[in-house]
Amino acid sequence: MLGLRVDFGLILEPLGFIKVLEWISSIFAFATCGGFRGETTLLVSCKGVVNKTVTAAFAYPFRLNTVVFSAPDPKRCGGTWTDFYLVGNFASSTQFFVTLAVLVFLYCTAALVIYIGYKHVYQCNSKFPLTDLAITVITAFLWLVSTSAWAKALTDIKTSTGASIILEAESCKAPGTTCLFVSVTSMGTLNVSVVFGLLNMVLWGGNVWFVYKDTNLHNQPNKTSQSSGIYPTPRGI
Repeated sequence: MLGLRVDFGLILEPLGFIKVLEWISSIFAFATCGGFRGETTLLVSCKGVVNKTVTAAFAYPFRLNTVVFSAPDPKRCGGTWTDFYLVGNFASSTQFFVTLAVLVFLYCTAALVIYIGYKHVYQCNSKFPLTDLAITVITAFLWLVSTSAWAKALTDIKTSTGASIILEAESCKAPGTTCLFVSVTSMGTLNVSVVFGLLNMVLWGGNVWFVYKDTNLHNQPNKTSQSSGIYPTPRGI
């Protein structure tokens, strides 16, 4: 009863196929967000320095308030340059998003093992489908919340690493000092992570129906109608 019965054909069924898509999508979600590294660059002219680039490197989990710009030269513009940092700490939103993606990856891996090797156990015990249904509903909701939070954080990250830096930098306001915004690393992969977050939300939301069909909540009305002697009207031959 509890023995392993491998059947890869179940992957072609909706329940298994969607789980594979969720597994792949979760990988792309945490990889495109958690693996990001970038920098923002200013062009500085000050006492003893002409057109020197200064950079601030930032990465996941985007605690920008700990990221400092490098000094233009060892003399720090004749002593007029003071360290300044980027603005904002977005670790909570990004870590929520990435952590959810990792947990989803692990859950999908475990679910696929059960679907492929122990589907007979899954179908015989009503608690397994009900647990799967509850997790699916909760996960769909968490994808909605985490993706929304991450999308808002990403918008703020773009603002904090953009041209508005010059307005916040006290060193750039020193007499004889000028700062020009040069560039910031493209955040295309972070945009993609938001897309995968939305895709995961759709996949898990749509999967609710297919998991629900395997529960006794879906099958109960049919059993009730049969036990009471009520049968569907025969269709024409």
